Amino acid sequence: MRYLLVLILLSFCSFKAFAQIRLPALFTDGMVLQQNTEAKIWGSAAAKEHVRVKTSWNHRSYRVRADESGHWHLRLSTPPAGGPYQIEISGNNHIILKDVLVGEVWVCSGQSNMDMPVKGYFNSPVLHSNEILLHSPNKNIRLFKVAKKTSDSPLDSLMGVWQQANPASVGNFSAVGYLFGRDLQAFLNVPVGIIQSTWGGTPIEAWMGTKALENVSQKHELKGGATSTAVHQVPSHLYNGMIAPVTGYGIAGVLWYQGEQNRHNYEDYRWLLPEMVQSWRSGWGIGEWPFFYVEIAPMAYPEKQRHLVPLLREVQWKLASEIPNAGMAVSVDAGDIHNIHPAKKELIASRLLALALQRRYGQVTPSSAPYFRSVIVEGNRLKVCFSNLQMGLSSFGKNLTDFEIAGSDRVFHPAEAEIKDGEVIVCSEKVNQPVAVRYSFKDWVTGSLFGVTGFPVAPFRSDDW
Repeated sequence: MRYLLVLILLSFCSFKAFAQIRLPALFTDGMVLQQNTEAKIWGSAAAKEHVRVKTSWNHRSYRVRADESGHWHLRLSTPPAGGPYQIEISGNNHIILKDVLVGEVWVCSGQSNMDMPVKGYFNSPVLHSNEILLHSPNKNIRLFKVAKKTSDSPLDSLMGVWQQANPASVGNFSAVGYLFGRDLQAFLNVPVGIIQSTWGGTPIEAWMGTKALENVSQKHELKGGATSTAVHQVPSHLYNGMIAPVTGYGIAGVLWYQGEQNRHNYEDYRWLLPEMVQSWRSGWGIGEWPFFYVEIAPMAYPEKQRHLVPLLREVQWKLASEIPNAGMAVSVDAGDIHNIHPAKKELIASRLLALALQRRYGQVTPSSAPYFRSVIVEGNRLKVCFSNLQMGLSSFGKNLTDFEIAGSDRVFHPAEAEIKDGEVIVCSEKVNQPVAVRYSFKDWVTGSLFGVTGFPVAPFRSDDW
């Protein structure tokens, strides 16, 4: 018996001494590293094992020693965009990562409208999907789709694989994420990597760590109502399983399309989204990377929920100026009256790209429309004034719709509207003394007011009723 115990102990020690270096699924052949930065790489090995890493772009060698649990990490100095390169990692075993590109890396996350693949959902198409797939092959675009996973504690591993853009990989990838990456790669002419971490029907609470949720609940009394016991709606479970394992990977920024599930507690969203962004940035530890998100799209919701949708959009709009280095893509003209998954994903991706080009890459390109500033009462009319006018306003030859005005009775009526000298004049024969105006402040609207540059004006209201 004693001899057997000795053999077991020796076998265990031998295993620990010669445990192989292992890397997370993010670090494989075909990966994309963020350019011009100190890109973090990590993995596991035997306890206290010396790990050596060599990069082919500068022939530099790095050394790190695993801790007592076998975990190790270090940062690689990445060059300007280029490749393919190799990364050699050695210790008790030897790993060579091939076909490594260096360029721009973005994470796209959220619920079903970010999850929606280029091939579409059943009975829910993506506009021009066939043309998108036919022109998709591109060795300089790499896609990584994080497998759906829930956990009650943060994980350090995930399932997924880097794939070159082609009809097969693109067809199953986030339409918004891929189209953003496709156009970014064409504009900058550098390799682009997109990491997708999405799950439909999910509340923001599921994408936040436990500590982040505690921080919010300590400061604010939350209404709740968006979460449930369903696996994908449990608070923190998606953060633990699908964000924590990605946290720290070198990125340029994050794209976010989520909110429909939180129409039930839109008041909470005002506090939850900023805390989520702050906590993600803190976990990444690389500064205030850009956070660009999408306004929830118009649709005809059930009667009891219709009033919630414009209120959530209002919260989303206000947060664009409150969250540091954030921006919102307006979608008021890109909805589908009977489908929560509208087909115009190219339009949404192009607006996210416009934000990125201006705010992340310093391009002199427009990225937003004028926005509501104030309202002036002029007898039986209201003059609506805007900021960020740039080239002014336009309806592109169509009648302005979705304007409403109300008097002191707080009853809103459809109104006639016209653009005049960079302002909108609104009136209604049913309101002799108007005091408030609303534009597209409903669940289903089509959007008719734009900046001359083509970006839609976000829904707004002058009242707080």
